[in-house]
Amino acid sequence: MPYDMIIIGGGPAGLTAAIYAGRAAIVPLVLSGAMPGGQIGSTDRVENYPGFPDGVNGFELAMGFQKQAEHFGAEIVMDAATEVDLGVRPFVVKTRRETYHARSVIVATGAFPRRLGIPGEKEFFGRGVSTCATCDGFLFKGKTVVVVGGGDSAIDEGLFLTRFVKEAIVVHRRDELRASKQLQERAFAEPKMRFVWDSVAEEILGDKLVTGVRVRNVKTDERREIDADGAFVYVGLIPATKVFQGQIDLDPAGYVITDDHQQTSVPGVFAAGDVQNPDFRQCVVAAGAGASAAIQAERYLSSHP
Repeated sequence: MPYDMIIIGGGPAGLTAAIYAGRAAIVPLVLSGAMPGGQIGSTDRVENYPGFPDGVNGFELAMGFQKQAEHFGAEIVMDAATEVDLGVRPFVVKTRRETYHARSVIVATGAFPRRLGIPGEKEFFGRGVSTCATCDGFLFKGKTVVVVGGGDSAIDEGLFLTRFVKEAIVVHRRDELRASKQLQERAFAEPKMRFVWDSVAEEILGDKLVTGVRVRNVKTDERREIDADGAFVYVGLIPATKVFQGQIDLDPAGYVITDDHQQTSVPGVFAAGDVQNPDFRQCVVAAGAGASAAIQAERYLSSHP
């Protein structure tokens, strides 16, 4: 028998959808992937999610989402979709281990960190290059690291790194940060953090491990090397939609196209969160979209018994 609903993705959007589905007497299958909570699960501190005036650890928040979804009956499997067929009914969702069928699908696969694509980045990934400070920050205790980027993720993760490192050097292509004002205030007040403005990383340097980063000033074209033991990259996200190419409509950047009710181009298939909203990238927005997707999916199921 097919599931009434399969939710692909276990971040705030997917787990909130599971909560709403469970409360509507639907038992959803959630394919959560390998990282609990998605991007939020690797965030050190979330300060703008309602109900937590003192902030909350991202992993703890993600586990709260998951526990609540399970409380309402969601079946959560730590596996990822490798192939889908949305042209048949019921829909087919394949993972590395199983093949599932569903009457409705909610796509909540999120997005993953964009790479710089510069020499040395791939070669030294895991040997000094990282996209997760909360995963790898402790490895750089007493050392100097470069943080590439100027948005919320870069500054939040950079501040987390200051717990361990001697110095966190933020390299940003503009002369001002894009991060929220609160994060900016904390960053500018942090003595372990300094900034290299109007600059881009051009090469990761090293031998067996990272030894530095070559940067170029975008205004003067001047190049110089920054001695560092690590490089943390936060330059945006890429939607995790490769498995859906040719199955549902995507925009030129690869994000899922939905209407105002989270409906994709295929009736019965909905999408929510960063995978279909590149503008906000906020946990609370993703959670709200997940709730909307589940409500609309329940209405779809009711009208298609």
